[in-house]
Amino acid sequence: MTRVFSGIKPTGHLTLGNYLGAMRQWVAVDQHRAEALFCIVDLHALTVDHDPARVRRLSRQAATLLLAAGLDPRLCTVFVQSHVDEHARLSYLLECVATDGEMRRMIQYKEKAAREQRRGGSVRLSLLTYPVLMAADILAYGADEVPVGDDQVQHVELTRDLAVRFNQRYGHTFVVPRATRPTVAARVMNLQDPASKMGKSDDTGPGIVYLLDEPDVVRRKVMRAVTDSGRDVVYDRESRPGVANLLEILAACSGGNPEALGGVYESYGALKRDTAEAVVEVLKPVQERHKELCADPGYVEGVLRDGAERARAMARPTVDAAYRAIGLLPADVETGAPALNAAR
Repeated sequence: MTRVFSGIKPTGHLTLGNYLGAMRQWVAVDQHRAEALFCIVDLHALTVDHDPARVRRLSRQAATLLLAAGLDPRLCTVFVQSHVDEHARLSYLLECVATDGEMRRMIQYKEKAAREQRRGGSVRLSLLTYPVLMAADILAYGADEVPVGDDQVQHVELTRDLAVRFNQRYGHTFVVPRATRPTVAARVMNLQDPASKMGKSDDTGPGIVYLLDEPDVVRRKVMRAVTDSGRDVVYDRESRPGVANLLEILAACSGGNPEALGGVYESYGALKRDTAEAVVEVLKPVQERHKELCADPGYVEGVLRDGAERARAMARPTVDAAYRAIGLLPADVETGAPALNAAR
């Protein structure tokens, strides 16, 4: 059975973009067609300055929202990255295979490092090496597919390169994964800056619809969305990015077609009102289920505990094999001491 790995980073509150761009695909497609793992990649949240309590809070919130959106622990594995030691164990081995040049060519590293420097902060070493940890996240589970957006394709290509290099040098150990494009995903841009993605780490709150925004807050943000010069409601991503973004959101929420919807409206106001109501309706069941899960925290904790156990059982054989292949002495399972006889 095809194995799929996807992760979400707890660096901010989850947004409409996260839901329409990834989570809905995971719920509607991936957990049914494949052996799917969905991970809260909390170790990745430590690559920049952070508040420890906020990371813990956002990690729990993200896990709860994934379940509220419809991930079923009977069909898939939902867990927290730091609960499975194999991620960190394998990451170091892959650092011994990756090169400094590869890390510094990563586009996201260049962008994030420049942003940190502009803020007057120091750039953490983990920001440079986190693509290797991302590769470990994927390779530890023998994932065949990694559904990603355009901004993450370079990281999956690095993962493929590291897997091939390791296999060639030390013997076949890893499945070489491939990046896949989500089949039911929508591209959601910032309502105040339609040239930029609606990201959970963004600072422009008025342009971001969060999954837990109250209905009136959603309506207010959508009604204040940036549009374009002219009055015609036409779907044109290049010359009318603001209107195109609203049409794409409406289409994604209602099951319509943005080009066809463009011919339905005679004013921006009517388009915004319908888009706002469509978003409110899409978020309503997620918010209701989230409230139920928050009232039963033991259930979420149990899902994450069971998920970590399943994930660990899947990852450990591969990571142990990588340790042996690269030249490390195997440890005795009971004591942790080197099993010298087994290594001869």
